[in-house]
Amino acid sequence: MDRRPRVLSGIQPTAASFHLGNYLGAVRQWVEMQDAYDAFYCVVDLHAITVEYSPAELRRRTRRAAAQLLAAGLDPERCTVFVQSHVPQHTELTWMLQCLTGMGEASRMTQFKDKSQRYGESAASVGLLTYPILQAADILLYHADYVPVGVDQKQHLELTRDLAQRFNHRFGETLTLPNPYIMQAVQKITDLQEPTAKMSKSSSSPGGILDVLEEPSSLRKKIMRAVTDTGTEIKADEENKPGVTNLLQILSALSGTSVPDLEKRYEGQGYGTFKKDVAEAVVEAFAPIRERTEKLLADEAELDRLLVEGAVRARAVAAETVAVVKDRMGFLPQG
Repeated sequence: MDRRPRVLSGIQPTAASFHLGNYLGAVRQWVEMQDAYDAFYCVVDLHAITVEYSPAELRRRTRRAAAQLLAAGLDPERCTVFVQSHVPQHTELTWMLQCLTGMGEASRMTQFKDKSQRYGESAASVGLLTYPILQAADILLYHADYVPVGVDQKQHLELTRDLAQRFNHRFGETLTLPNPYIMQAVQKITDLQEPTAKMSKSSSSPGGILDVLEEPSSLRKKIMRAVTDTGTEIKADEENKPGVTNLLQILSALSGTSVPDLEKRYEGQGYGTFKKDVAEAVVEAFAPIRERTEKLLADEAELDRLLVEGAVRARAVAAETVAVVKDRMGFLPQG
């Protein structure tokens, strides 16, 4: 029987909560994909240690990230949800792929260039330099046919394909070349206080970001205080009305109503009514996820059990891949 095409994606546990951009741009779509694809989703905790971090916070945030994925609708019966560090083959395959990667190739990766320029090359770890190779291992371990990618991840997927082709050329057809999965069109969600900048944990101010696990009263307050402009027209215009445009795109994504239809609905109305409707749409989307996340976190033993089950399924696939890779590369069998 032909298997369903396989998809692999991951999310870093670098914050206490996902934000609206994470939810719309990735998590909600992962939920929709789990029936059509053989889906593997992981919390990539190994990627989270390339910069300074607190061990206690990493542990806490890893559980919170996993809980939010499950609370948002990922079903362990319909997809594989696991923690990256629970599958040792990720680091094992990374080493073997590193030995096929040129120094210049690794140092040209955008994130390493950006962060080493921002903090100075002496502050950038070797892990930051090589983490795109770990990302390639994440994908190639599972013979993923598709990888959901944003614009900023395309370069890393190209490296993954290059490394797979290089391995296959040298050692024989072994690794599956992944293709980009083009996510449904979701407009870039921007900072509520700086609507020309992307909503981001690393750069947004607290008032500019909407967290999935945030209290409803706080969400409402942030949206009512969101920057708009001096006019009163509720119309999408990224250049002249970026704040209003952002709020229209948020409401459109959560309600399923097109931006032009929303413009007609709010024609002649003020910002107050419009912002209240945006706030209620956000609260309505996040409230059940927040409630289910809290319930999952209240029973850590059960949450950990679900993650162990996911890791067992993931290890079965990953171990088979690594065994073939090692054989092709000339390593002795273990007996």
